[in-house]
Amino acid sequence: MIRSYIFLLITVMIFSGNLIVGKAINELPPITIAFFRTLIAFLVVLPFGFKQFRYYHKIWRENFWPLIGIALTGITTFNVLVYLSLNFTTSTNAGIVEATTPAFAMVLSFLILKEKLKPRHIIGTVVSFIGALWVLTSGSIERLLELNINIGDLTMLLAMIIWAFYTLIVKQHNHKFPIFGGTLVMVGLGLIVIIPAVVIEWFILGFPSQIVNPGNWSGLLYLGIFPSFIALVLWNQAVSDLGPSLSSVFLNLLPFFTTIGAVIFLNEQVVAAQIVGGILVIVGVIMVNVNFRKRKSS
Repeated sequence: MIRSYIFLLITVMIFSGNLIVGKAINELPPITIAFFRTLIAFLVVLPFGFKQFRYYHKIWRENFWPLIGIALTGITTFNVLVYLSLNFTTSTNAGIVEATTPAFAMVLSFLILKEKLKPRHIIGTVVSFIGALWVLTSGSIERLLELNINIGDLTMLLAMIIWAFYTLIVKQHNHKFPIFGGTLVMVGLGLIVIIPAVVIEWFILGFPSQIVNPGNWSGLLYLGIFPSFIALVLWNQAVSDLGPSLSSVFLNLLPFFTTIGAVIFLNEQVVAAQIVGGILVIVGVIMVNVNFRKRKSS
């Protein structure tokens, strides 16, 4: 169980880098970013998963449609929507919208998987969500009220709903798959799905000449190795162990880790609102994931 929590913490750290890098290279079209990210991930996981892919071929045939669902949601559509949204919205807005993921995951888990929700789950989610808002708005209610909802915010909201569905599919089916072979099949199917989309994008917009920029390639390598491979493996394993509702709450730590990254790499100053918000986020995650009554009795 502790291992799963560690996996989630590492995953959120990697996801924070995904937003930062995605924003940095958003001169590239969104489907192009998602395509090269998926291609790099496929090449990285291929040596690890090919043996399992060949050995468990019966499992892939029996679970073809769940694997297609995973490829369409978490591998392709989610990433395209995130990179598209970063062309139109600020990172503050995107972070606030992303903090709604646990709410979507809990509602979908309750409706589809019939998971039981306890009061501490709901209260913890609300507390961590307030903490995320506090970090992203620097503790200013006026700043929160002045945010304008644009097409980028709505696109990010749709991306979070897609991710919630992806998490549910993972919870139902991921335990059937060997870790590296399953990741190879998921990413491979995602690559097949996205190829027609990127061809259409290049036909309409032309092949992006900015792709030769070393900075863009460095960003794509990060996206292909860390969020698409390492974080995907860790996230899927944690969801299988803890469930989609509890796992999704950890996404509220995203603004906290993003703030730390900004201090280290961008020399930004830490303000009191960020400290208070970070504490609220952590308290909320603890409330959702720790059963104090059970811990006390044991």
